[in-house]
Amino acid sequence: MKKILVTGSAGFIGSHLSGRLLDDGHTVIGIDNLNSYYDVNLKKDRLNLLLQNRIKNYEVDISDTDKVMKIFREEKPDIVINLAAQAGVRYSMENPHAYITSNINRFTNILEGCRHHEVEQLIYASSSSVYGANTVKPFSTTDNIDHPLSLYAATKKANELMAHTYSHLYRLPTTGLRFFTVYGPWGRPDMALFKFTKAILEDAPIDVYNNGEMMRDFTYVDDIVEAIARLSGQTPQPDPAWSGNKPDPSSSNAPYKIYNIGNNAPVRLMAFIEAIENGLGKTAEKHYMPLQPGDVPETYADVEDLYRNIDFRPSTDIQTGVNHFIEWYLAYYSKNKVA
Repeated sequence: MKKILVTGSAGFIGSHLSGRLLDDGHTVIGIDNLNSYYDVNLKKDRLNLLLQNRIKNYEVDISDTDKVMKIFREEKPDIVINLAAQAGVRYSMENPHAYITSNINRFTNILEGCRHHEVEQLIYASSSSVYGANTVKPFSTTDNIDHPLSLYAATKKANELMAHTYSHLYRLPTTGLRFFTVYGPWGRPDMALFKFTKAILEDAPIDVYNNGEMMRDFTYVDDIVEAIARLSGQTPQPDPAWSGNKPDPSSSNAPYKIYNIGNNAPVRLMAFIEAIENGLGKTAEKHYMPLQPGDVPETYADVEDLYRNIDFRPSTDIQTGVNHFIEWYLAYYSKNKVA
């Protein structure tokens, strides 16, 4: 059993993951600054209701170098899982500085903490958005990702480059995870499933972008957590077959690895909306809109590396996952709560 430091512990994925790691017998230390990007009460309830206060959580902003290093010194984590980040593609066009501060400067502090305190492995969240203008499907970790379409995507690619540098210079084992449209109970209010569910229940219209032709490789949160839990026990090693003549972006002669975590089954946005309508027993009023700046029309994950290395493929079907979210939403936002 390990001592695992999870940043973003009050976040959507971070809280689910922390619960799973605790159930597996690990000691979990959390860091979350509980910022106001969305409802702080939802974040607090993830810690209190979902995790039942089973973790030691530091309410610290990881941009504070001294506090971060103090936590590393005192807690001495074996593994660090960095899920803290400024999320949201469209918000990165409104507030670019928040993404540099959160996704670049703060990540540097995590890398430095791992480097100086003999951490066995750093696992960190990247994003399917790094594929940007790439139109080859499915998206493979061996693909070139030099054409991001949003600053958010650019910062996630930067994280991968920064991690490789530390893997190369300091032999710090790093594992980057490109998440594909994660959804499920306790999800963020700025995500489509939450917004659509809320609007349909309130008989409000929903905006359907790309005229409903958008396709997403929706991935249920429990599948994401299962993959991370398995990877936490598998430290990346240098790839002996790696060659600088034909460099594979997903591996290295350093202890570095990149994985996609997606359902490997893209779903058309209209089918996703139908699943919500089925779960609620109500039909949405739809406003059809063009593709938004920064968005890509389709995401589709190649997960062969994931299956080969940890014998796991995400597989939760969309109706099952959506139903689980709706059950949580209706219970959480009861008459005593306001979404």
